[in-house]
Amino acid sequence: MAGVLETEEQARNRFQSELEFVQCLANPNYLNCKLSRKCLLQYEHFRKELVNAQCAKFIDEQQILHWQHYSRKRTRLQQALAEQQQQQQQAAPPHGNPASK
Repeated sequence: MAGVLETEEQARNRFQSELEFVQCLANPNYLNCKLSRKCLLQYEHFRKELVNAQCAKFIDEQQILHWQHYSRKRTRLQQALAEQQQQQQQAAPPHGNPASK
């Protein structure tokens, strides 16, 4: 409805839903699932379980754990790469070294 303002909670929920959708689009497994049409949502039993609050909470928690693991792993990889680059720069002879001429 045009002209109807959403509450702060509605705006937060909409933002969270849209963020989850964007995160799904960034997930190659999700995209592969959508392309292959072998997604769990095609199974009626799974769809019925999603209505179960305990099941939905479990899935939500697992997704959070997955993203936390991914974030930590990415941070460790970036730190290792930065350290490796720093070591390579320190080991490289400076430009203009008379011994190299």
